[in-house]
Amino acid sequence: MKDMPGMKHDSMTMSMPIPMPKGMPMLPGLVGLTPPVTSFLPGAGVDPARLPAAKATALVRLRDGDSLDLTAGLVRRTIKGHAFVMYAFNGEVPGPLIRVPQNATITVRFHNQIDLASAVHWHGVRLDNASDGVPGVTQAAVAPKGSFIYTVHFPDAGIYWYHPHVREDVQQALGLFGNVVVDAPNADYYSPANSEHTLVLDDLLINADTLIPFGKEGPDFALMGRVGNVLLVNDEPSYSLRVKQGEVVRFFVTNVSSSRTYNLSFGGAPMKVVASDQSRFEREERVPSVVLAPAERYVVEVRFPKPGRYALLNAVQAINHYRGEFEPEIDTLGIVTVGVAKAAPDYDRAFATLRANTAVSTEIDRYRRYFDKAPDKRLTLTVETNGLPLSTVQFMTIDTAYYAPVEWVDGMPDMNWLSTSKQVRWVLRDDATGKENMEIDWHVAKGSVLKLRIFNDPKSFHPMQHPMHLHGQRMLVIARDGVATRNLVWKDTALIPVGSTVDLLLDASNPGAWMLHCHIAEHLETGMMTVVHVDR
Repeated sequence: MKDMPGMKHDSMTMSMPIPMPKGMPMLPGLVGLTPPVTSFLPGAGVDPARLPAAKATALVRLRDGDSLDLTAGLVRRTIKGHAFVMYAFNGEVPGPLIRVPQNATITVRFHNQIDLASAVHWHGVRLDNASDGVPGVTQAAVAPKGSFIYTVHFPDAGIYWYHPHVREDVQQALGLFGNVVVDAPNADYYSPANSEHTLVLDDLLINADTLIPFGKEGPDFALMGRVGNVLLVNDEPSYSLRVKQGEVVRFFVTNVSSSRTYNLSFGGAPMKVVASDQSRFEREERVPSVVLAPAERYVVEVRFPKPGRYALLNAVQAINHYRGEFEPEIDTLGIVTVGVAKAAPDYDRAFATLRANTAVSTEIDRYRRYFDKAPDKRLTLTVETNGLPLSTVQFMTIDTAYYAPVEWVDGMPDMNWLSTSKQVRWVLRDDATGKENMEIDWHVAKGSVLKLRIFNDPKSFHPMQHPMHLHGQRMLVIARDGVATRNLVWKDTALIPVGSTVDLLLDASNPGAWMLHCHIAEHLETGMMTVVHVDR
């Protein structure tokens, strides 16, 4: 077999080194090919047994004016009996759970002890631009053995997270992430609950006892992003929690996966969604499940009414691109065991009440007059490819005759693995100027309210959903496909399904240069980003 343009061929390779889903064949024209990048895994030549074992997350309570040392380093992580060299903040995966009061300002001294340049981005926090943690925009990358000091101010209550903004496809995937919970001063900000827990959703791509390497010069899995086959909650492949009968549990949920979108539920236990990225919803809602795209956070409250076992489920509609079929797929992420002892106090009545958060609605009232105005800016999301294997190009020509608004699983892992940043360029295109990605030059005045309309082109080479994240500001998802949103919440990340048009209202209140990008790590690393300048 001859090499495809830009591809490497190994005639001795009889099968892919990545696992294929059961019953899914590999395209014959792709057998023996490998991505045109050098393989990378952390800690080259390091014996995992000589590294410290990764620790569970520790709670760190900080007050206004406090400081924290945050060190990125190598650890040994054991998953399903196999030890891997990976990354961690302060030796913990997820990293330290930082809990601070609203309006606190803390100092974080970051120390880079890994084998790649790095930085720390404070995702969703409307902080000072100089501490946003984006190399090339707000700072230089922190070299190995280097340090950087961040001043982080938390103006909004809610659930946030931190992660690198350098090769996210590698560093974040290998363990560099952690949560921040910002507490409102009023004790009744949320409804009463018997307990609170954070859930960090993640996935890893493993074949038997092998962690699938990453591209050194740039990402592989550039089409769909890296979708793991081992699903983790708080770094565990099987989450467990014990609660009392009738207990109301508040879960702070974060999706740190590179590409996977989740549809989360608790085995039929009644659930209501109360908040998302940067605020509470206008009204609490009872829901059967909650969908989290990469980088999104949700606060949900769940009541466990009877003794027994409740499965934490990810129930999705999987797609098999080879057969052109959709089929249900359910992953059990963990178990909540409910004992016979009854919870005290009993919050059943409070849980049954769906509160209206008038403070949120009142604040949003100031922006409603902008909802129906014409869009100030328009973006189209698409992709360009060059030099992919001929089999991939031929298959995708047929495959894109139909599309799924959201791809919950990797339905074409062979083609996805062989695509790299050398052949794939994901695109944000300014409809008004035709400029793309970092060529887009948007400037808005501080205090502006910007209406942004985003269209996800279903006729692109590989139509796929995109979770769009805006740094340092907040936004409202005011409409999807012309249908107005009935229950609003301040967001920093919004999922744009294939073929959809989504209207976002941006509150440009924080001056600086702020990234707008897709939060599928491989899409970001292959160009799908720009900068919005909020001028003083």
